[in-house]
Amino acid sequence: MSQVLVINPILYTSETNAIPRVQSIKDTMIYALCLGFMKEGHRVTLVAAEDYRPTTEEVYDFQVVWMKTIWHGIFQPRCFPYMPKLRKFLRSHKEYDCIISSEMFATWSYTAARVCPDKTIVWHELAKHNNMMHKIPSHVWYGVVAALLMRRVTVVPRSKAAADFIGRFSKKVSATMIDHGVNVEAMTLFEAGEKKNQFAVVSQLIERKRIDRTIDGFAEFCRQGHQDYRLYIIGSGDKEESLKKQVKRLGIEEAVTFSGRLTHEQLIPIVAQSKALLVSTEKDNNMVSIAESIAVGTPVVTTSVPYNAYDIEREHLGIVQDRWNQETLKQICGKNEWYCANCAAYRDKLSNVYCARQFMKVMENDA
Repeated sequence: MSQVLVINPILYTSETNAIPRVQSIKDTMIYALCLGFMKEGHRVTLVAAEDYRPTTEEVYDFQVVWMKTIWHGIFQPRCFPYMPKLRKFLRSHKEYDCIISSEMFATWSYTAARVCPDKTIVWHELAKHNNMMHKIPSHVWYGVVAALLMRRVTVVPRSKAAADFIGRFSKKVSATMIDHGVNVEAMTLFEAGEKKNQFAVVSQLIERKRIDRTIDGFAEFCRQGHQDYRLYIIGSGDKEESLKKQVKRLGIEEAVTFSGRLTHEQLIPIVAQSKALLVSTEKDNNMVSIAESIAVGTPVVTTSVPYNAYDIEREHLGIVQDRWNQETLKQICGKNEWYCANCAAYRDKLSNVYCARQFMKVMENDA
C-alpha cells in the first residue's frame, strides 16, 4: 500500500471568474481517479482550492484538504490559482510516496516540483500555450520554469497532443499516456442493451461548444427520413434560449429535448441508450463526457478538436470529422453495433482503477 497525494485545485471548468458553486464534487473526474487509487488499496488525499468547495457538506471516501487561494487579480482561481499553504503542507507531510499534480503551467505543480521533485508526477493535459496575457506568461513558464526549475519531475501526458507539446520543454516525459479515468463500475450499471433511436449531447450550452451545428446536422438527418429519432441536449448555459429558438425555427421541437443540467445518475442512462454522443466543439482539451460515453458502450461523433479524438479514430470508437453532418449520423447508425462493440472492448482502459495502476507503474519505473 502506498500513500498518494493528488493536487488538483480546479475541480471543474468555469468559463468566467465567477465560479459556479455545485452541490457535490463526486461527479468530477479527479474524484473518480482518487477512487481508483482506493480500489487499488492505496491511501489517497486530494488537495483542492477552497473556491470549488461544494455548497453542501459531504462525506468523502478519502481525505480532502481545502486550501484558500489568494491574489485573485493575478492568480485567477478559475485557471491559475495560488495556494500559499501548499508549500508548508508538503514540507510537514513526508508520508506520501507519490504526488500527482495536474498541469505543468501551474503554481501548485511548481511548488511540488521544488519541495519534493523525486516523488512528483505532473499529469499534463494542455497541448498549446495558454492564451493569458497574449501567451507571454505561458512561453516564459514552459521555456524557463518548466525546462529548468521543474526538470526533475516526471511528466505524464494525457494525450498524444499533450505529449508532443510538453516534450518540447521537458526531458522527462513518460512514454505512458494516461487519459481521464472514469468509474467504470458505476457507468456500466446504466449500460443499455438495445440502443434507442436517439442521440445525446452532454455539454455547457456556450458559444465554443457549437451546439447550433449539432442541431443543424440533426435537423437535416430528420428531414432525410429519420423523423423517429430524438436528440437530448443535457446541460445549461447562456446559449440555451437561442438554441431553443433555432430548434423551433427548424421545426424539430417534438424531436429535441432540452434536459437542463442533470446528475450523473440521471444523464448516464440517456447516454447509454443513445446511438451516439454528439460533439461539435471548437475548443476543448480531453473531454470527460467522451470517456464516460465510451465506458457505457456508446460511440462518439466528434470534431477533431478534443484531444481524445485521437483515441476515437485509432480504436474506431466513433467518427472523427470536422463539420460532420447528416451523412455522418447515417454512418454511425448504420454500423452502430460494431462501434458499440469497440467501445465495450476499450472501456477497461478508461477505468479509474486502470489509470491508478498506470500511475503507480510510472512511479516505479520512470520517476
